[in-house]
Amino acid sequence: MADSRRPPSLNTVKDFVLWGEKLFDDAGIFFGHGTDTALDEAIWLTLHALKLPVTDVEPHLDKVLNDREKTAINGLLHTRIKTRKPAAYLTGEAWFAGLPFYVDERVLVPRSHLAQFILERFTPWIDETRMHRALDLCTGSGCIAVALNHAFEDSQIDASDISEQALEVAQINFKTHRLNNRVHAIQSDLFSNLQGQHYDLIVSNPPYIEDERIDDFPDEYQHEPRLALSAGPLGLDIVNRIIAQAGDFLNDHGVLVVEVGYARTALEAAHPHLPFVWLETESVEAGVFLLEKKELDQYTPV
Repeated sequence: MADSRRPPSLNTVKDFVLWGEKLFDDAGIFFGHGTDTALDEAIWLTLHALKLPVTDVEPHLDKVLNDREKTAINGLLHTRIKTRKPAAYLTGEAWFAGLPFYVDERVLVPRSHLAQFILERFTPWIDETRMHRALDLCTGSGCIAVALNHAFEDSQIDASDISEQALEVAQINFKTHRLNNRVHAIQSDLFSNLQGQHYDLIVSNPPYIEDERIDDFPDEYQHEPRLALSAGPLGLDIVNRIIAQAGDFLNDHGVLVVEVGYARTALEAAHPHLPFVWLETESVEAGVFLLEKKELDQYTPV
């Protein structure tokens, strides 16, 4: 039986992509969990429904679809609108630093600016010859830990998170990327279960959203674990703890890199004497800071 919600003139991948774009624009859904536009989202979901690689739509645009394929695409597009779940949760896949990751509602959808800096191996602040151990603090899906392993292939990576459910997802990704012996998952409230460990690099994308702001976010964010977003009235509850403790877990030449997004202004106001180095992309203020161990050791909060 034909679906009354689907125009009968839709026959090719291109037809469905353009129709999906219009549906999404008309429905006013929110983008930002892997795509930025209705067109990109329509491409992603259309290709996923067809079990085609989501990285290149061009070779498939003129593919003529059968009824089963049309029904699959139609169902996924309307599920996206009805549930307002991020597309990554519907497909079970997100991309970070050029790598695919399994995701579900136990973890945030990867979208950190840290990907660019990892791909650049944190040049010029990291000496690769002295990079032997790294920590991904608040690992979530494990995407940062996996990306670090790809960037620094001879390094051992610890991936910690307070959430046991998040670590279950991370373990899936470690297994998929065949890194079980090189990336170690540790359940820990920040550094509480890492006593005695020292790292050349600590990277973190911790919660940094003000509590009251989360309720005003688009519906898509309400599907993400609040534990991974909420960080007190100023968005600084977690990062303040990281700054206070990280120096004890860094080697002498060690570096701390943390993403705080738009909590940057509040963070600088709270720590006016910390010499933050803010890492920037070409197109956007990333809200990612870098501090060396010596700076953390010498700092006394006001």
